[in-house]
Amino acid sequence: MDEPNRPVRSTAGRTGGVLAAVLVAALAWTPGAHAAGPGGDGGAVPFTQAWGDNDDGQLGTGGGAGSAVPVTVPGLTGIRGLAAGYEHSLALLRDGTVWAWGDNDHGQLGDGTETDSGTPVRVLGLTGVKAVAAGDDFSLALLRDGTVRAWGDNDNGQLGDGTLADSSLPVQVHGLSGVKAVAGGDNHAVALLRDGTVRAWGDNDHGQLGNGRLTDSTIPVRVQGLTRAGAVAAGGNHSLAVVRDGQVRAWGDNFSGQLGNGTNIDSTTPVEVQALTGVEAVGAGLGHSLALAGDGTVWAWGDNASGQLGDGTTTDSTVPVRVRGLRGVTAIATAEEHNLAVTSSCDCRGAGPPVRPSCRCGGGPDGLPGIGPSGPGDAPAGSGSAVHAWGENGDGQLGNESTADSSVPVGVTTARGKITLIAAGGEHSLAG
Repeated sequence: MDEPNRPVRSTAGRTGGVLAAVLVAALAWTPGAHAAGPGGDGGAVPFTQAWGDNDDGQLGTGGGAGSAVPVTVPGLTGIRGLAAGYEHSLALLRDGTVWAWGDNDHGQLGDGTETDSGTPVRVLGLTGVKAVAAGDDFSLALLRDGTVRAWGDNDNGQLGDGTLADSSLPVQVHGLSGVKAVAGGDNHAVALLRDGTVRAWGDNDHGQLGNGRLTDSTIPVRVQGLTRAGAVAAGGNHSLAVVRDGQVRAWGDNFSGQLGNGTNIDSTTPVEVQALTGVEAVGAGLGHSLALAGDGTVWAWGDNASGQLGDGTTTDSTVPVRVRGLRGVTAIATAEEHNLAVTSSCDCRGAGPPVRPSCRCGGGPDGLPGIGPSGPGDAPAGSGSAVHAWGENGDGQLGNESTADSSVPVGVTTARGKITLIAAGGEHSLAG
């Protein structure tokens, strides 16, 4: 069932934000990102960096000041996954425990309190965690046994435990097993099962649960018509899945064209995103969507008021457009109105051993592998930096020492030369 779209809220008058969670079954999820290949130490990275807004301590530095350049989160090592909500952050460690910091008004830090923390605190009662994801004011953990835990805000049933009660401790999502990946949206969540089907729960005002209805659900419901799905994402009020042949399906809110089907009409069941094949991962923002293709290019559609489509304009698009200047991308992360991407720099997606930043891979321009056709206006994506960002930047969330929005990717100077994990929150970013 389709219905005419309704105006969406302005983020300036926020009643709830969104974090993007892009989850790929083959990876032990990095929320808000399709992770690059594992690094050393069994896939763990030595430390986390954060930048952007810090009003609630979401940078994890113990201070209140934000930063327009990456700063190190102290006290965390051996990190396997990162997630970012609207104003809180999560880190999964190699020992299977989860740590959280930032806003805790709804218990989204999972430490049994509702007290904000400017430094990481351990999420209580969680071990054996395989992946983490973050919604607006709630958090998710996928356990190695294929079950899911959730904590934080539950006004729309986004904890999936059959109630509407917030929880400052993890609770089990009802009836879920055999889960491969999870994603957190504004006030809803999505899970990919090992059999290729998809479940969703929480807010459903725009049909973002994909079950043909507009009624919220406090327990997971099956998304209609999806089989053999390989990745999922959850945005403000819409959801995405990668299906066979790398095509993308979308459902829910479509006010800005974020469903990518050439219309502005909501859909309570999945519709096909136009002209995309070979997609490996997807991301969902407040009103826009992102896709990483197998050739290392990135495509975007939907709201573009802050340049979050990365095509050099601020014009919305109801069909995918190519993000300028990015090739050889190995990871993407999507937030409310900004995005992150990791390029292989001079690793060139496995083309050989790392070489100096001025390398040429497959005949591509300096620092960019020669993968995929060039688009009009393509430009080098930073001077050898592994992380790139674009879109809204009022709090320095692009990490380029500026607070000016950018409609094309800009380089982020990180303290690690080899980034494998990224996550994008409401107005902050993480990398490791």
